[in-house]
Amino acid sequence: METIKVDILNPKARKLLKDLADLDLIAIRKSTKSDFIDVLKKIRSKSETVPSPEEIAREVNMVRSRRTNK
Repeated sequence: METIKVDILNPKARKLLKDLADLDLIAIRKSTKSDFIDVLKKIRSKSETVPSPEEIAREVNMVRSRRTNK
């Protein structure tokens, strides 16, 4: 089984996906907050130290400034 994430841009696509699910060709499930939390735990388990709120803010600001400068 292969899992992919799909962003639906057109409501017709949702109907097509639902039809495929009705035919048992695909399964549709919504992501939950626990999925995100599991990823965070996995990432954090590999880190030796926890970043401070100031370090996080500095990193976020750096990424935002890169995006706006494109």
